Amino acid sequence: MNRVNAHLARIGAVSRPTGSAACDDARSYCAEVLTGLGFVVREHSFEYSQFAGKWAAPLIGIGVPSIATVWFASHGMWWPTTVALGLWLFVIFIASGAARLRANGANLRATRGGEPTVWLVAHIDSKWQPVSMLLRVAGVILLTIGVILVFASVAMHARIAGVSLVITWLGALPLMLSVVSSRNHGTLDNASGVAAVLDAAALIARDCPIGVMITDAEELALAGARAWAREASPAIALNCDSVDDDGSLVAMYSGRSPDEIVSRLRAAASTHGEPLRVMRLIPGILTDHVALANASWRTVTLSRGTIRTLQRIHTSRDTLAHMSGRGIAGAAQVLARVATELARCK
Repeated sequence: MNRVNAHLARIGAVSRPTGSAACDDARSYCAEVLTGLGFVVREHSFEYSQFAGKWAAPLIGIGVPSIATVWFASHGMWWPTTVALGLWLFVIFIASGAARLRANGANLRATRGGEPTVWLVAHIDSKWQPVSMLLRVAGVILLTIGVILVFASVAMHARIAGVSLVITWLGALPLMLSVVSSRNHGTLDNASGVAAVLDAAALIARDCPIGVMITDAEELALAGARAWAREASPAIALNCDSVDDDGSLVAMYSGRSPDEIVSRLRAAASTHGEPLRVMRLIPGILTDHVALANASWRTVTLSRGTIRTLQRIHTSRDTLAHMSGRGIAGAAQVLARVATELARCK
């Protein structure tokens, strides 16, 4: 527990927006810890656009209900709706060029005992937004429902189109407000996940060929994981993101369920007395495993929390003052056991 607390205090006491000195310092700390555990550590730089991570959500929040409103106001006529869609896409095109904001990030790649087939993954960067992840998830769901109802009710001449339009704009509001800044410490998201991965790496035998990847710019549309996925051959990745003090462990996946990983997670969690829930990733949430799954990796994200966890992520309450780190050690034990089994180590 002392080791976990040291990691959490060292990484999670300051905001770490990608590209900042604090993010670089946290990555250097991870490199020092992993080198001490016998890993060969290298930084891999990549270039990316900050546009999607910073502006995609607000533009979607404005554009989607606007198009639905045109559909409603034109009584389901396709040509004005098509014009509205075209204008929205043109605005996105212009905005993406004006705010392309090319930037550089750096992933930390650590290997031990040959080329790994199993990786422990966590992102180092943090971000703040005016709305919590819970509100953003609720907004995405409400926006989706509202858009479907608007288009269906207008097409079928139903009387609920106006109500559906109100639902659509209410759902869009959290997305409109999802601008990015750095007013929190990212202790939960994701100093806690990095601490769990570092602790898991310490628990795994030194002759077991696993890898550790500390990604950058996850909070900006998974830029670091996408850069890694473009260069690396598909393997197995156990991603760890947001390990709160309370609640059960949660294994989240996208696409087809990675049955072998899930079954081993269930067994390992049971062995360590940890309740485990398995579920598809909630709409409106992005984690590094999404980028890897899209590149044919077998991967899940391990997390811990309750509904209150989603209320805290990305808000000003995500600081070291609001968590003790007591839930991290259990997650690390599960990660270490599963990684060892998947790497076919004794």
